[in-house]
Amino acid sequence: MVGRFIEWFFRTWVRLFGRRVRRGEMPWLDGPLGSSEKIGADYYQKLIGKASVTARVNEPGAGLMRDFQRLKSASFDPQQVDQRVRDFYERTTDYRLDVWSQWSTLFRPFAWLLVSNVSRRIQQLNLPISPLETSRGMSSDVIQLADEETGEILYTCWLRKVLATGDVVYAGFYSTCQPPNYDGECVKVSFPLPQGNATVVLKPIAHPDGSLELKSSGWSFGDPGYYRIHQTGEKTLKVRLIRALKESIRVYVDESGTLRTDHIFSFWRTEMLRLHYKIMPVE
Repeated sequence: MVGRFIEWFFRTWVRLFGRRVRRGEMPWLDGPLGSSEKIGADYYQKLIGKASVTARVNEPGAGLMRDFQRLKSASFDPQQVDQRVRDFYERTTDYRLDVWSQWSTLFRPFAWLLVSNVSRRIQQLNLPISPLETSRGMSSDVIQLADEETGEILYTCWLRKVLATGDVVYAGFYSTCQPPNYDGECVKVSFPLPQGNATVVLKPIAHPDGSLELKSSGWSFGDPGYYRIHQTGEKTLKVRLIRALKESIRVYVDESGTLRTDHIFSFWRTEMLRLHYKIMPVE
């Protein structure tokens, strides 16, 4: 009952205060929408059943991005990013990841309430509350959804599960888009949720040390940021930019040559959750 009330609250909030749009009206926000109570590991199979789409699971050398160069713009030069970082995004299946998590004391009780009552039931955005939850590792499946006729990759699903329990941490659908208030392509990740999705639009930033930062920090609708989308009809949506929630994903090579990631979630500029990844080649 607690979980259903939380879901109802967020959906109602988006319905009341979100921007009404028709599907396809804003292509930069198009993404898979959930329709059932549970998302889970087999959601991508439901997409295959609805369209002329074929799935390629963990093909050697498959990446979250087919061509990193696609992000090039007046404000971002992909060549300034370390080749090892670019290689991870273009050849994700060639790597395995270890992860550690740390919640701030302030947000930990709310996180426990949300994850234990909502995320675990719908099997989506099931972020680890304790570092020990991922002590036995997480799986990493890269699933490319391609058009049967043209072979064009429509989305790349990154499916991650806790090995100890089998719980889905997230099923995120990766693509690129150009939001109205940015001069180039951004990384877009859509997380299907019951009757909608959460879509994160992240602008790329190249740092002098060769690291890559993907950042959702917008304050105005049309900026890179975190968008909550709720389906109100067959062809209508309500969309709300969640200004309070920000993400920063920084991928870098440390002093020993190891690839690492710091993934930080903030709420009104207060750090809420930090995930740290160690990224290693598959042997």
